[in-house]
Amino acid sequence: MSSGQERVLRRRIHSIESTEKLTRAMDLISASQIVHAQARIRASRPYVEGIEEVLAITASDVGSSSPVRGVPEDPRRVLVVAIVADRGLCGAYNSSVLRATDRLLRAGEAEGRAYTVVTVGRRAQSFFRFHGRRIEKSFVKMSDRPTYEDARQVAAEIVGPFLAGDVDLVELVSTRFRSAGAQQVEVRQLLPLVPGGPGTEGDGKDAAPPPAGFYDFEPPAEDLLATLVPRYAETVLFQALLEGAASEHTSRQRAMSAATENADELATTLSRLMNRIRQDSITTEIMEVVGGAEALRGAGSGGGPEVLTTSSSEE
Repeated sequence: MSSGQERVLRRRIHSIESTEKLTRAMDLISASQIVHAQARIRASRPYVEGIEEVLAITASDVGSSSPVRGVPEDPRRVLVVAIVADRGLCGAYNSSVLRATDRLLRAGEAEGRAYTVVTVGRRAQSFFRFHGRRIEKSFVKMSDRPTYEDARQVAAEIVGPFLAGDVDLVELVSTRFRSAGAQQVEVRQLLPLVPGGPGTEGDGKDAAPPPAGFYDFEPPAEDLLATLVPRYAETVLFQALLEGAASEHTSRQRAMSAATENADELATTLSRLMNRIRQDSITTEIMEVVGGAEALRGAGSGGGPEVLTTSSSEE
């Protein structure tokens, strides 16, 4: 019985050690990718800030008359973009974004809004399919190392319906990468442009005012604003993809580090249990050998049964 248990434990330990090698490798890969992802985020920020400044100046000249600027009072047709990963094993990164998206959709539908869903990442497909929700367009193979062309493809599915008037509001659900230790799921208005300046949150009350000065627009500010809106959407989506990739790698690194530690602890515990079983087995065998030796020693010293012999002699 003990030898069978020992065999089972040996197989389990071998399996856990193989898994530990896998999780440690994924931990190291993700740790190296985090540095690269953070560098890409820093490199893209000057362009993001530049286009936001230009849009703030242009929007301030147009005022509230443009349909591409403002907060809709009662949007009935809403397009939601959710950005997640293609792969799992990254902690709560995917589930946090998908749960936030699901809450947004349920709350809006309770108010009578009609939603169109566009997703980035393979994990969103299975989630919305399980919940019986139709996805208008799904993009995959973008989450690991996104490019600007990826953002342009996603923006093309969003800006067209918005400018055509088929959509009243476009909302983006993604993860903001604050630092390696802080990532936050965020729901923000992408289109129309938020009053107070692009890239601001809420109603724009805390947004910085556009730079002071006189600006002459050619073409007119309204036409320039309509031209800049697609570029702005591409830029914001590219920044969101970059922050999502950094958040994914950070979450995966933490998850794989914890999994490696747990596997090491479990392997140590099972090794101790196997050694204890082996020790018990060896002790039992020693006691059996000693008991047998004692029995043989007792038989050799006359402790066994007497044997009577009869000898005949001639008188």
